[in-house]
Amino acid sequence: MTSAQPPAPPAPALNRTSAARAGALTRRGLFGLAGAGAALAATPLAAHSFGRGFTHGVASGEPGPTSVLLWTRHVAEAGTDLVWQVAESADFARILAEGSARAEPERDWCAKAIATGLAPGRWYFYRFLAPDGSASPVGRTRTLPDGPTAAFRLAVFSCANYGFGWFNAYAHAAAANDADLAVHLGDYIYEYEAGKYPDRPQAHPERVLAPASEIVALADYRLRYATYRADPDLQRLHQVLPMIVVWDDHETANDAWKDGAENHQSETEGSWEARKAAARRAHREWMPVSDAPYAAYQVGDLATLFRLDTRIEGREKQLDLGAVLAGLKEPQAMIAALARFRDGAWADPDRQLLGAAQEAWLAAALKASRARGTHWQVLVQQVLIGNLKAPRSLIDQLGTGLPEFVRQRLAAASLAAGVGLPLNMDAWDGYPAARARLFEAALGADANLVVLAGDTHNAWAFDLDYQGAPAGVEWGVSSVSSPGFETYLSSVKPEDMARALVAENPQLQWADTAQRGYMLVELTPARASSEFRFLSGIRERSTQLAATHRITAEKGARRLTV
Repeated sequence: MTSAQPPAPPAPALNRTSAARAGALTRRGLFGLAGAGAALAATPLAAHSFGRGFTHGVASGEPGPTSVLLWTRHVAEAGTDLVWQVAESADFARILAEGSARAEPERDWCAKAIATGLAPGRWYFYRFLAPDGSASPVGRTRTLPDGPTAAFRLAVFSCANYGFGWFNAYAHAAAANDADLAVHLGDYIYEYEAGKYPDRPQAHPERVLAPASEIVALADYRLRYATYRADPDLQRLHQVLPMIVVWDDHETANDAWKDGAENHQSETEGSWEARKAAARRAHREWMPVSDAPYAAYQVGDLATLFRLDTRIEGREKQLDLGAVLAGLKEPQAMIAALARFRDGAWADPDRQLLGAAQEAWLAAALKASRARGTHWQVLVQQVLIGNLKAPRSLIDQLGTGLPEFVRQRLAAASLAAGVGLPLNMDAWDGYPAARARLFEAALGADANLVVLAGDTHNAWAFDLDYQGAPAGVEWGVSSVSSPGFETYLSSVKPEDMARALVAENPQLQWADTAQRGYMLVELTPARASSEFRFLSGIRERSTQLAATHRITAEKGARRLTV
């Protein structure tokens, strides 16, 4: 049974507008905060904005059957020893565990502690206390179950761009109070400067980004996390649910890989290794995560959750269809070039997405999970694994309103689909040999494979197969606020887009390309299911749902029941 929630903390009164009373970070409010002028200048004192004391609530993560990681942020004149406490009730009448955690400027005032000695499968309340007697908001967390487990629910999120609008998906999940654990599949923050994604006409006027520049240095990343974490709905989600987090590209830079990124220019932005290190450090400071790049979490006998890094740890550089077609004008020459690419670079048997070490770890862990009798093996990771080609039937319906570069990319994708090449080289589709090795490992382990994916801003449900054999199922979650196909292909009705995608792609069983939201994934010994929950919008702060859609997979079938 889901536990009662702790009370929501009072919203920070940044100014007298209604949005500020709701906790929004408005332009006037931002400049009114202590240290904000220095922060906007991206000086080393950036982290001192957002006031003093407990500035960003509490969070928890890395749950186990007897332990959980606790997080808060406390800004003071100097490093401060905080006391943390865990109790069975929100009034802390009986303290079950306590210890100390230190908030220091060297870690951007973020403090972490691991509470141990807890009982499996239990809800707990926690808080931090400062030497001056002040207390953080009360948080709620949960340990993972041990032994036979009847059901477990995950609230799954991805792609939350602050500038486009409100994080209503977070708000709904916190209010619904029907999940045991939150899972974030990446793009928790975005790195772009103000005025770029969203551009100024698209940007929500009450969602003021800090710093205004693209984030490159450590101080930039810290301030961007501070800006996102000032959002009241994100704070509330962290307050009431533990979270497992993976990072995707925008926590560093767009289309990142282990040695670079599309949105990193070393000649003007310095070393990629330095930027990657800064991004990783800020992420580990600000998020309730361990330092391990990948990990497994055992949910009783019900499921093993495998937190993977498909983005930075071992990924080789993405292949580029544009480079394959560069300088070619005649369709036959383009098709011939794409066919050579398909049979050459794209099919390279040695290409890596996870990297050799992580790949070997996952193969062994899948086998061990099944050897323990665990019902489900769930991949908590960033990018789609299902095969997705461009719907050739739609190219002629796009009209004349598209920018020429978009039309060219779509035309190239259509030609690529004609020779069996996928739409997105940044997903597992761009690393078919690595995907084959994963499927071989899963089938060799007799895994009941469920893949969770984010990144695309659209919602998907795939039957996964390998050489004609069913290999598992995949649910791709829509975005919290980042725009989907409906924004860029507005001349195509969403239902026509979804229908064409399903018709073009045999693995794809269902899609929604027009709504923002999240998934509630429920696991039982007999079945796994995902309820896609779509919010009514993001321009106004609201928890109203516009639609839901539920898809189930029976244990052992490795197929969806659509």
